[in-house]
Amino acid sequence: MNLSSIMARQVADLQHTVNLSLMKTQMATQAAQAVVMLQDMKEASHPHKGTVIDQKG
Repeated sequence: MNLSSIMARQVADLQHTVNLSLMKTQMATQAAQAVVMLQDMKEASHPHKGTVIDQKG
């Protein structure tokens, strides 16, 4: 193996490692945002929805 192919392989390995790290960070961020969104949906529920039944007739 020559030096050029060794360096090319190292660069490819480094790019792969960085991509995996970015993907893990992005997944953690998305999970945290989903938790916040679900909590906000609970807090912003309609105050009367499901507690009052309209009966006509």
